[in-house]
Amino acid sequence: MESILDEVPVCRLGLCRDNIPYVVPMNFAQKDNVIYLHAALEGKKLDIIRANPLVCFEVDHRTEIVSPGAACNWGMRFYSIIGWGNASIIEDAAGKAEALRIIMEKYAGRGDFSFSEDSLEKVVVIMIRITEMTGKKSGY
Repeated sequence: MESILDEVPVCRLGLCRDNIPYVVPMNFAQKDNVIYLHAALEGKKLDIIRANPLVCFEVDHRTEIVSPGAACNWGMRFYSIIGWGNASIIEDAAGKAEALRIIMEKYAGRGDFSFSEDSLEKVVVIMIRITEMTGKKSGY
């Protein structure tokens, strides 16, 4: 499952506040059973996380429609992961910079990534400690 998390570009983050669910697609990276996401300084997802840090996430990988003739025989090939965890916001500059480096390495490869104090002050980094994950594959 970790290799799938390393390959997929988008994670759908599920949140809930006052019994109202909210799902948002996000770029992310994972390392050592933790998912890192970045966000603007304000917004709905941050308000919800502050009220309820319990989250769910979903990714799917290598999705492909299988269409062998009759409509009732159609299906889909895929790998998917659903996971749960506890979200928190990384407050310190060093922690933010490390999380952003992990995210950048996922999308840009290895590099010398540095972040100015000003840029770190303009972003929020969400950390999700994964408590459980399940995976499924179909058609492979």
